Amino acid sequence: MEQYQATEIERKWQKTWREMGLDTTPENSDKPKFYALSMFPYPSGNLHMGHVRNYVITDVIARFKRLQGYRVLHPMGWDAFGLPAENAAIERGIPPAKWTYQNIAQMKGQLQQLGLSIDWDREVATCSPDYYRWTQWLFLQFFDAGLAYQKEAAVNWDPIDQTVLANEQVDSEGKSWRSGAKVERKLLRQWFLKITDYAEQLLNDLDKLTGWPEKVRRMQANWIGKSIGAYLEFPIVGSEEKIAVFTTRPDTVYGVTYVVLAPEHPLTPKVTTSDRKADVEAFIQEIAAESEVDRTAEDKPKRGIKTGGIALNPFTGEEIPILIADYVLYEYGTGAVMGVPAHDTRDFKFARENNLPIKVVIVPESGETELTEAYTDPGTMINSAQFNGLHSVEGKTAIIDHATEQGYGRARIQYRLRDWLISRQRYWGCPIPVIHCPSCGTVPVPEKDLPVTLPEDVEFSGRGASPLAKLDHWVNVSCPSCGEPAKRETDTMDTFIDSSWYFLRYTDARNENIPFQLDKVNDWMTVDQYVGGVEHAILHLLYSRFFTKVVRDRGLVSVDEPFTRLLTQGMVQGLTYKNPKTGKYVPADNVVHENDRYRDRDTGEVLEFFFEKMSKSKYNGVDPLKVLDKYGADTARMFILFTAPPEKDLQWDDAGVDGQFRFLNRVWRLVAEYIENKPAKVKTPETLSKGEKDLRRAIHTAIKEISADLEGDYQFNTAVSELMKLSNALGDEKCFASPVYKEGIETLLILLAPFAPHIAEELWHELGNTGSIHLQSWPKVDAKALEVDEITLVIQISGKTRGTIQVPANADKSQLETLARESEIAKRYIEGKEIKKAIVVPGKLVNFVVG
Repeated sequence: MEQYQATEIERKWQKTWREMGLDTTPENSDKPKFYALSMFPYPSGNLHMGHVRNYVITDVIARFKRLQGYRVLHPMGWDAFGLPAENAAIERGIPPAKWTYQNIAQMKGQLQQLGLSIDWDREVATCSPDYYRWTQWLFLQFFDAGLAYQKEAAVNWDPIDQTVLANEQVDSEGKSWRSGAKVERKLLRQWFLKITDYAEQLLNDLDKLTGWPEKVRRMQANWIGKSIGAYLEFPIVGSEEKIAVFTTRPDTVYGVTYVVLAPEHPLTPKVTTSDRKADVEAFIQEIAAESEVDRTAEDKPKRGIKTGGIALNPFTGEEIPILIADYVLYEYGTGAVMGVPAHDTRDFKFARENNLPIKVVIVPESGETELTEAYTDPGTMINSAQFNGLHSVEGKTAIIDHATEQGYGRARIQYRLRDWLISRQRYWGCPIPVIHCPSCGTVPVPEKDLPVTLPEDVEFSGRGASPLAKLDHWVNVSCPSCGEPAKRETDTMDTFIDSSWYFLRYTDARNENIPFQLDKVNDWMTVDQYVGGVEHAILHLLYSRFFTKVVRDRGLVSVDEPFTRLLTQGMVQGLTYKNPKTGKYVPADNVVHENDRYRDRDTGEVLEFFFEKMSKSKYNGVDPLKVLDKYGADTARMFILFTAPPEKDLQWDDAGVDGQFRFLNRVWRLVAEYIENKPAKVKTPETLSKGEKDLRRAIHTAIKEISADLEGDYQFNTAVSELMKLSNALGDEKCFASPVYKEGIETLLILLAPFAPHIAEELWHELGNTGSIHLQSWPKVDAKALEVDEITLVIQISGKTRGTIQVPANADKSQLETLARESEIAKRYIEGKEIKKAIVVPGKLVNFVVG
């Protein structure tokens, strides 16, 4: 056998596997199914180490399940709509579609270099009309169910470019990505999906997701944010209208000394008196220039202003001022809050800063009523009329009952979760398939007219309205219902829509008549193992769960949840150099290592060094393609899997990569030496020697431990360690003529195959096998092979270890004591001394206590 040539071997087998259709998903099989899925990537054109880790982890799982006898679905696609393609159109003068498909082709080739066992016949791209036709069809399912609607909503507005910006287009300072203008908040008519209708299901069904990390379930629960409390109405003096609030502390209602409206609230102009109008409008204009993050930040002062309007506390009849404040958002809850400064930390601070009264209505058991800060714990109700003396927990129920009887309130459950705003005022997204007719209103595009395709004759300036809104020939259409002149919707959908159902399309990716066939989607769903970054722990996963429940209710699938198990892999970190004085990052090529210090080659200044997430801006990235060219994909895979458990951050280390390359070379030499020395015919002896028994025990220990590592919490790092132990055992016991050695070599390669598929395949065929190693059966543990004839017994004298002896594994306590007494160790240390006591711990030690 020639020397191990990683890249040549990998290219050979990648081509062969594609020709063989080895990774095509088997249909109509009696085998159990396993659906392994990685979160699909945005086609940026360049593979990074985060991609490599994600897809290698999933590939190991998929290959392992195939070897176990499962029929495996392991697909791949592209989350291909989105802002970067539109930016490229503006900056490079290249159509978004052309730029995107070029990137897809480039990244697909890079992914194939990793030897991923992906069924490319099921590949999807969300920007393809073949895909977004069904995204539009599903949107109309939501529309038909009353779950898609339009309403006024606050958006990010660029006052220079005169356009709406997605959150991604606003930088950390609240400025437009393109014009640099301070982004304003503005009300526009937007499309929403009514996810709040499913809030309780989404919350309760988290209990079913026992295969998810607890932290992810907790993050989802917090995002949904269920609150149990009261809906109360405060009449407005001089008006028939009322201010609605939600509170989780109805027991404090007698302590309300003001109410606050969001500046955007429709009641704000109605309650503002003429003498306050100029000041209120100036304040609203000032607040409009602030982002939502700025307005709600805990560390920033809360600013407010009186409107001149007066409300009534319905419980006391007292007049209380109506204010507007920056920290109240119209999109949250009712867009109004009742101010109880004595019992809410934020209200207390706001009241002090705005000289508003503070009224204590809950006191601790001590009866203390003088406050230096808000008292927010439960206690006894005071200054609360007939409710005085009630404990606050009982008081909540009593207050709600009273409000219900009097007609100005009721019990209510509220969620932090808001309906999903899906409108995007840009071109490169899925068009929303509705038509606006002056007579008929909002009319769905007929199914026969789907997809509503994106026009190609578009000019991209990055300024003004959406490019689609400027195309009269595309916008102006006839109403499908009455035939009158009408207009298309020019908003496109949030790209989270595309990724909320792609896992369903994979089950029937080439269906031209429906998005997926019921029997096929029910056969493969749910996804047995989903792998992706923890940064998607909230929105993507929540939206996917929501979509699944809606299509279930429409009779399109029969599952409640999309993903049975979830693995959120850690980040890949690179060694990073930073100048502590300037805060600037320094490329590794510009760093000099001297006397245990790292210095900037140009300035000589001492640099900080640490591991941080790989990023171009920090000059700490490692190009996967360079690693593949130098070491091959199998080495990169082994390093990714060995260096850290999958859920932990991984620190890239060139020495560690080299170590895995040396290990694979050692396996190569081990097999080459066996091929060179094995006899023409291996005979099975009647009995095995001690060395053969030890080797067989090592073989089946490896099978047992690696199987457990791949079935449980995916401890790939310890599985690779077991592979190393087995290779060492084969190197130590070179009984080439023994059937045990043949078993060991073949087992090593099969166990290695999910991790390093190319070298395992090559060596499998070098052994003379004809079928692919990836079509073999995962080896089973022989319990008898794990049994031992002898064990190591520790000899202690008065608690101090003096040596060890080999004893029969089945020896009882009496036999162990006798063998220990007769050992040379015991004779040496006990001679001439009296044994006062012998302590025998079976299977471990014998301790002689001597005088």
